[in-house]
Amino acid sequence: MLTIGIVGKTNTGKTTLFNAATLLNAKISNLPFTTKKPNMGTAYVCDVCVCRELGVKDNPLNSSCIDGWRYVPVKIIDVPGLIRDAWLGRGLGNQFLTVIAQADALIHVVDASGSIDSEGRITTPGNGNPVQDALDVEFELQRWLAEIILNNKSMVLREIASGSIMAEAIAKPLAGIKANAGAVSQALELSGLKDTLFGDWTVDQAVKFSGFLLSLIKPTLIVANKMDIATSENYLGMLREHFGRGFVAACSAEAELVLRRAEKMGLLHYTPGEEKFTIKPNAVLSAEQKGALRYVETRVMDRWMRTGIQQALNTLVLKLLRMNMIFPVADESKFSDHHGNVLPDAYLLKDDSTPLDLARSVHTSLLENYILAIDARTGIRLPSDYVLRHKDVIKIVTRPKAKPKI
Repeated sequence: MLTIGIVGKTNTGKTTLFNAATLLNAKISNLPFTTKKPNMGTAYVCDVCVCRELGVKDNPLNSSCIDGWRYVPVKIIDVPGLIRDAWLGRGLGNQFLTVIAQADALIHVVDASGSIDSEGRITTPGNGNPVQDALDVEFELQRWLAEIILNNKSMVLREIASGSIMAEAIAKPLAGIKANAGAVSQALELSGLKDTLFGDWTVDQAVKFSGFLLSLIKPTLIVANKMDIATSENYLGMLREHFGRGFVAACSAEAELVLRRAEKMGLLHYTPGEEKFTIKPNAVLSAEQKGALRYVETRVMDRWMRTGIQQALNTLVLKLLRMNMIFPVADESKFSDHHGNVLPDAYLLKDDSTPLDLARSVHTSLLENYILAIDARTGIRLPSDYVLRHKDVIKIVTRPKAKPKI
């Protein structure tokens, strides 16, 4: 399953975002380092389900379909907040950075209201510096990766001396953080270090290289949180100007958590990612609950249309990671599995995936007995190197099971 790490300084709202995305009850507090160990849960990436296009009533098994939207699960991890010099072990930095290694992508939560100081302590909105906060966290990640590279300098030099090219040699000790020779080669090119002898690298050069490599192996979306606070709008513009509009998403994790909890209690109709919510006619709300929902409506939904949490997850996975949602079926005429379940499963696969990759994701036996793939919409046979497209519906044809000898 795809793994997304939630990173950021303390008190930016990481755990609130985690709770909103998973509806688990991780402890929420304004005290630094409330999250002392990683919280793990399941969040969802969604898009319009193909059931609408095909005109069928689906029966999802590994995912969910709500009002014609398919929600596919991903693992999400909320890790301890970061402070300066975390790469040296300050605060809970070592725990934080070790967990990051297993993530495929990162959500970097920033307090867009400027309500925390440089150490992550609560301050008056507008007194903080969200852009610098984001840069601080980026630097800690880069310095952490650079330290891994420099600590393995002897190993890398031995690999190079034995005949390995530099990209392969550097990638070897980084396999545990999901780096490969291809990404390392790209980072060497982008950092201008491909022709510099590895043994001559300075700390600054290693940090520079690490910045480019991180962008390739841990795609990151900056989530400007606390958009319900008045000071956030100006800082949102600054964040987008500095990091690029496509890499910064606006959200209010607190508003999303309020809505999801109210929906779970049966007080309102709300589907994550929608532009509105409606209170159920028979719902009995306290004055506090009414006030909270009124605040969400006026400070978030009326101004930003959505809370932004679901959009952030979708943007990170479908756009930055460039994953495609693929629907495997066994019966192409009914779009079902062998048990009659219509569109039972949906898988998130990388942009260059083939039917062989889909077979591997579903079950190793499908890959071992693979013959061909069929586009369920058209009935056309697909070559094994066909590149799957977003929302393809695919049948994998396999060799029949051998009959047992008598």
